[in-house]
Amino acid sequence: MPCQIVAVASQKGGVGKTTTAVSLAASLNRLGVKTLLVDFDPQSNATGNFGVSKKDIKADVYDLLSRRATAAEAVVHTKYGDIIPATIGLVGAEISLVSEEDRELRLKEGLDTLRPAYDLILIDCAPSLGLLMLNGMCAADSVLIPIQCEYLALEGLSLTIDTIRNVRRKLNPSLELCGLVFTMYDGRTNLSSQVAREVKRHFADKIFKTVIPRNVRLSEAPSHGMPVQYYDKSSKGSKSYEELAEEFVLRLRIVPDPKKK
Repeated sequence: MPCQIVAVASQKGGVGKTTTAVSLAASLNRLGVKTLLVDFDPQSNATGNFGVSKKDIKADVYDLLSRRATAAEAVVHTKYGDIIPATIGLVGAEISLVSEEDRELRLKEGLDTLRPAYDLILIDCAPSLGLLMLNGMCAADSVLIPIQCEYLALEGLSLTIDTIRNVRRKLNPSLELCGLVFTMYDGRTNLSSQVAREVKRHFADKIFKTVIPRNVRLSEAPSHGMPVQYYDKSSKGSKSYEELAEEFVLRLRIVPDPKKK
């Protein structure tokens, strides 16, 4: 099966986007799916969550966009999997690339060279519509949208779906919706259930069955510089992302290789 590139994206912040990208990448690597995580958010939280410090970074994703480094030169190998890191300098991409003719395709140009080396590439996109998100969606084959179970998240979902349609129409005609995953779900509240029902009404066939619960271990893991599976593998958060990884593999028809674990 050829390598697939999936953008993890939402135009609303605070929905568990980076946690999903990091935890899913770590779980997939543990399953035997050779996965590359690309930190494409100037906040660079995914980089920190994978335990990467500044001294480990010889080139970052901004160097890739600026053609100062190849994608392969930017990859950092960690015990959780491979990552192309980001730094705060990525903020400058919106300005420095704005006059370039192929500005939306810089990330695609770089990541396509890495397809032979991986089964899957996950892009943790910036949480706002701009040149970075457009680059992420132009590089991707499909988009995974995390949805926090609150009403404001529905607005973010609508905006993200509109962006996917626009990118498909103008820049990347093969872009698809990989699916939607509920995050920070609290089954004790009516609100979570109501939001879930509303989303299912419109996207029933695209929603992952695995639901990510509110879990304190998921919140604590980033401060320790590791994915939740390595911080507390017995936690509900860890088990949920392991289940999501198994469902994800089936949906994308990826065959894990136990030798890659």
